[in-house]
Amino acid sequence: MNPQSLASRAPEFAAWLDEHAEPIDTRQDLAAQILPQLGRAQLLRLGVPIDLGGLGGTTVDAIEAIANVAAHSLAAAFVFWGQRTFIEYLLHSPNEGLRTRWLPPLLSGELAGATGLSNAMKYLSSLEPLQMNATPLDNSGDIGQWTLNGSLPWITNLRREGFLAAAAFDHSDGAPPSIFALPYDAPGLTRSDDLDLIALRSSNTAALRLDAAVLDASWQITDDARGFLLRVRPAFLGLQCGMSIGLARRSLAAVDGASAASRAAVEEDAADLLNALAVLSQRLFDGVQRGTFLATPAALFEVRIALAALADAAVRLEVQTTGGRGYLRGQSGCARRTREAAFVPIVTPSIVQLKNQLAQHRQTQAA
Repeated sequence: MNPQSLASRAPEFAAWLDEHAEPIDTRQDLAAQILPQLGRAQLLRLGVPIDLGGLGGTTVDAIEAIANVAAHSLAAAFVFWGQRTFIEYLLHSPNEGLRTRWLPPLLSGELAGATGLSNAMKYLSSLEPLQMNATPLDNSGDIGQWTLNGSLPWITNLRREGFLAAAAFDHSDGAPPSIFALPYDAPGLTRSDDLDLIALRSSNTAALRLDAAVLDASWQITDDARGFLLRVRPAFLGLQCGMSIGLARRSLAAVDGASAASRAAVEEDAADLLNALAVLSQRLFDGVQRGTFLATPAALFEVRIALAALADAAVRLEVQTTGGRGYLRGQSGCARRTREAAFVPIVTPSIVQLKNQLAQHRQTQAA
């Protein structure tokens, strides 16, 4: 896929995003429509093996697809990221029954997949403890059961029409942490009202709480959370980087479409950003494709940090070339992209958290 391919691959979806990008960002009433639109456009199947209902290809194809959606709406791309990342979890899960049962409605966009593993990713990097706890019940039967408790304050794609949410749990009996898929209708599971975000308001972002919910092993994505997280982290962060790539591409395209005088004033800056974007994108694609980020996560952290900074710089350059027109409602998407760019650094793991991780990594290397 290339940066302009969403309109050619899914013209109706691209047109719908362009028409509704502003209300998707500022209101919550379109939240139910984004996922079905992604499903009808067949974008959720990219990078998924054909024998599992996908269109084939690799994770890089999914990253490009998220970038292409982000060029139209970062809120829609955020939903896409959550859904596609949860799909990635099932692709890596040893629980074949879970994958067989739930992958089809996830790929079609009928059911939402929410990646509640931001806390777990921070746990993996020793940034915070797990916030969820599992206590085994009498496991004398054929399949184990656990009582689950805890809360997660921020999860995207908790679609009210139905979702599965991934969450990692410490085990009270000393067993290694595991990851469960939490069904929206499980007794004891409560979804909060949507969080009062300043943007991306149709992303179905809310909090989850578990009070003595009981699930058995059929809902367990993995019984080895740490090993699993290490394997899926390149896809988790790589797919996330698609949002920065798409936002930067769209802002730089807007710069290119500005008046001749405006373009001339920032020509060198725009060329530098375009070149840096191409280099960073290729570095990301190569690392994900070849699997090198598995052994060198610091290199992936550096790419994520650099892409976030580049997206911010691209949007600021768009602000300069758009001028006063960007402050008039309905005249351009410049104001929306400014809000979107403000969100990129705080997506977990945040830029601050990644920079702290890199500093610790360098200290360890020096020692």
